[in-house]
Amino acid sequence: MKGQQAFFEALLDPDRPPPSGLTTWNGADPAARFAVYRNNVVSSLINALVDTFPVTQELVGELFFGAMARLFVSKEPPRSQVLTFYGEAFPTFIQNFAPAAAVPYLADVARLEMLEVHAYHAHDADALPASALVSALEDVDELPNLRIGFHPSVRLLRSQYAVVSLWAAHQGIADIATVDPYLPDNALVIRSQLNVEIINLTAGASNFVANLLLGTCLGSAAERASAAHPDFDLTSILVLLVRVNAISSIQTSKKAAP
Repeated sequence: MKGQQAFFEALLDPDRPPPSGLTTWNGADPAARFAVYRNNVVSSLINALVDTFPVTQELVGELFFGAMARLFVSKEPPRSQVLTFYGEAFPTFIQNFAPAAAVPYLADVARLEMLEVHAYHAHDADALPASALVSALEDVDELPNLRIGFHPSVRLLRSQYAVVSLWAAHQGIADIATVDPYLPDNALVIRSQLNVEIINLTAGASNFVANLLLGTCLGSAAERASAAHPDFDLTSILVLLVRVNAISSIQTSKKAAP
């Protein structure tokens, strides 16, 4: 076990010498062969981060991102053979990475991209049938007590930076020249079929959704959103949630739908 740990530590730290006892089948220099193996492993992990955080990389360039990712890999090696979610801690690492301080929105952009990955790989669930939704919403007496169950892919990111606009600009959806990165955005992330959709919510709508995700009943969530944001429009956000099939269930005090 000690030998394995020494091998692992040397693999991710270029300042460490190769572990003792290495041999090669063809008589080549073990240190040289280990250096090649180390470089391949680190490069593969950096490439995994590039795949997950393409917009983050575009914002700072390949050289800066590569150097930052290399430091992250040395500090946060993967803990699973499956690299799908490798980089969970990368946004926090960026936030605390002094050279990235000049790009204060970078960490939140990375958070949005990580949520996109989670949404893509979330479990499937059927959307609530329109008839069940209409029936629940038509019950005026029960309406404030409704509890909304969301599709498993739904995620919410409330940021003080224009993360949705920056993301959209790098998808060719918006013009980067028109984006002010210091305007707040609120991202609703959801997967529809195999496509992940990222929607910019108003501050009031994001407040409302955030409370619903915590299990708050519809009436209380709407009251809190209205109190914090007088321009909150309950109808608009409900229509949006229905349009993107974000609602998978509605719980009432009488019964669950469906």
